[in-house]
Amino acid sequence: MKNILIIGCGLLGSSLLRRIHKKKLAKKIFVYEKSISNVAKIKRLKLPGVIVKTLKDGIINSDLIIFCTPMSEYKKLIIKINKFTKPNTLITDVGSSKIETTKIIKKFLKKDLNWIQSHPIAGSEVSGPEHGKENIFVDKWCVLIKEQNTRKNHLNILSKFWKKIGSKVVVMTTEKHDKIFSITSHLPHLIAYNLVKSAQDFEKEQNFELIKYSAGGLRDFSRIAASNEIMWRDIFFNNQKNISKAIDLFIKNLSAFKKDINAKNNKSILKKLIHTKKVRSKIIKLKQDIDKPDFGRN
Repeated sequence: MKNILIIGCGLLGSSLLRRIHKKKLAKKIFVYEKSISNVAKIKRLKLPGVIVKTLKDGIINSDLIIFCTPMSEYKKLIIKINKFTKPNTLITDVGSSKIETTKIIKKFLKKDLNWIQSHPIAGSEVSGPEHGKENIFVDKWCVLIKEQNTRKNHLNILSKFWKKIGSKVVVMTTEKHDKIFSITSHLPHLIAYNLVKSAQDFEKEQNFELIKYSAGGLRDFSRIAASNEIMWRDIFFNNQKNISKAIDLFIKNLSAFKKDINAKNNKSILKKLIHTKKVRSKIIKLKQDIDKPDFGRN
């Protein structure tokens, strides 16, 4: 890549900026950020790259454009970039759900432009360029979305890019992607938000302090529930059908646990607990986590 444009320089955008610069993957890195606050932070942090005032300034000189904004901004940004993007420019993103964004891309992106969706499985409960980390993508999965009209050479270019970033690359369809992450990512976040809300409601109803006595479970869920609300609203809305099915499955299993508890069914509940315990060992074996994670405490 000669030049790269990053649109949106929050947590992931600034992390990409740092990594691309360190690995020398582009001659020039352009950054378009509409937030005045974030622009000030980028300057204060002395991050690499050239901040452009207009999309046109970054687009006309770039070979790769990476969307790092909330997904709800895609439509209006696509309409803007259509005017200036050259047909040989490759476009990608870091969005966490794909079916609805695919519809938006197909409807609004100029037909001669090339967009291959990416989803690097990396992030944090904090947001903003001050929290970006150069190594956040290293040894993490990055999903690339292959569609019927995806060109093999473009897929290869993007795959090489993410591998140079340090990610492990896998190719999926939009449907498979959104089904998988409705369970592994989207539902856990929704559960975290709901659990923290339940704790708040319980504290209010009982009229005594509860949050100050948070044990490890609530504390760890509260970390997830501190994630960016705009980003997660977009994910919940964009993967609505799959998340709704995941919620139904969760309610079904939660009801089964409730039934066992009320009946004091020792055999049934122990079977469930032992079976689910194995998943943790499997996650560690697959190097998706470590034996003693600190969950952001340090």
